[in-house]
Amino acid sequence: MKKPSTLRNFLLVILIAALSSCFKSSDSDVTPPELVTTPVIVNAAGTAALSGGFLTSGSATAYGVCYSTSNPQPTLSDLNTSETVNYSTFSSSITALTPNTTYYLRAYATYAGNTAYGNAIQFATGADLSATSGTVSTFAGSVAGGFVDGTGTAALFGNPMGIATDAAGNIYVADSFNSAIRKITTDGKVTTLAGNGNLGLVNGTAEVAQFYSPSALAVDLSGNVYVADRGNNVIRKITPAGVVTTLAGNGEAGYTDGTGAAAYFNTPTGIAVDAAGNVYVADNGNNIIRKITAAGVVTTIAGSRTVGYANGVGILSNFNKPTGIALDATGNIYVTEPLNHAIRKINADMLVTTFTGSPSGGTVASAWLGAPNALSIDASGNFWISDANGRILKIDTANKMTVVAGTSGTTGATNGVGTAALFNNPTGIAAGTGGHVYVADFGNNLIRQVN
Repeated sequence: MKKPSTLRNFLLVILIAALSSCFKSSDSDVTPPELVTTPVIVNAAGTAALSGGFLTSGSATAYGVCYSTSNPQPTLSDLNTSETVNYSTFSSSITALTPNTTYYLRAYATYAGNTAYGNAIQFATGADLSATSGTVSTFAGSVAGGFVDGTGTAALFGNPMGIATDAAGNIYVADSFNSAIRKITTDGKVTTLAGNGNLGLVNGTAEVAQFYSPSALAVDLSGNVYVADRGNNVIRKITPAGVVTTLAGNGEAGYTDGTGAAAYFNTPTGIAVDAAGNVYVADNGNNIIRKITAAGVVTTIAGSRTVGYANGVGILSNFNKPTGIALDATGNIYVTEPLNHAIRKINADMLVTTFTGSPSGGTVASAWLGAPNALSIDASGNFWISDANGRILKIDTANKMTVVAGTSGTTGATNGVGTAALFNNPTGIAAGTGGHVYVADFGNNLIRQVN
């Protein structure tokens, strides 16, 4: 057999080496990650804060936030945190801050020797507000539970979930286990707006209509009440006269965009309505956010149906069982996720980011949001949040968070001030008129009022 020539073998080795060098990348050729910094939320004492970042492109082997009182563009040479790399979105808890002090903060991410920084945020820790609290009382209902109309504690509810208010100060309750929608006037008189206590999917007048475990409500400018009818997998509409129709969905669980009955939902849990009559739904079982026009046209605006925690535009984002939804004055959408311990924000371009919170659990989650069930934004722009762990939280317009009432991990039906008041899985929350906030206290069968 004829052997290959030594010269040919030598030339082949040289060619392979040359090609390899053409395709080999050095660290200097690696594109650094790109990221944005998430909002800074400061605790009531002014001694800690929560922020983080969102990678818009690239990967990271390390990330966190860096902060300073003197450097407007802080770097890793300043104070910094480091988080375990799990998601493209991360949160960092910053401790040992000084009250009444201005700080600068921005997120960072490192990959292959390159460190990139997000936008810088200036924030102030403010004065110590840890002594600030609210006074909790029972507005309607009794712990015993039941299905009775009446005034104040003479009325009975069955595990109320959702709650909403109208412009006149009336309160509406998704009375889940009674499969009814209740109305409470400002003086505490409870009546049944629609539903008769029987499970079903029946449209019609108030006493004829049937629901199946309604979970959330929203009221438009004309006084129409929209219902996330969770057990029926539909969205219902109730006119001020009490006439019930189905806006979208057909009673079967599934996922399809479409018009009216052609659309499918899977345990819709949160609902909100804007000034134009568009309805927004936290479609819990599908892990997505849907939009319904006044004509009943359903589209998916965010989420991929894959369980997770990823920010991005529209269907490039992921949610994990979203429960509550609310709109601010400029049309931004906010979504609560108990399992991700987070509140997400969706802007006009359908970009999903983290407003605050962390999916990591542990100290960060319990110290901040816990398990946020629902939120309501009042006329001044303050956020009111029901924490399933037993607290009512407030994030003011300066992004300062206070625990208004309740104690995390402690259940009860005690009225009182601040941490002396106890809840049992507060689910729905609504900011009403006159500085009152109303809470659907699910496990206690009560509607509570926080001043």
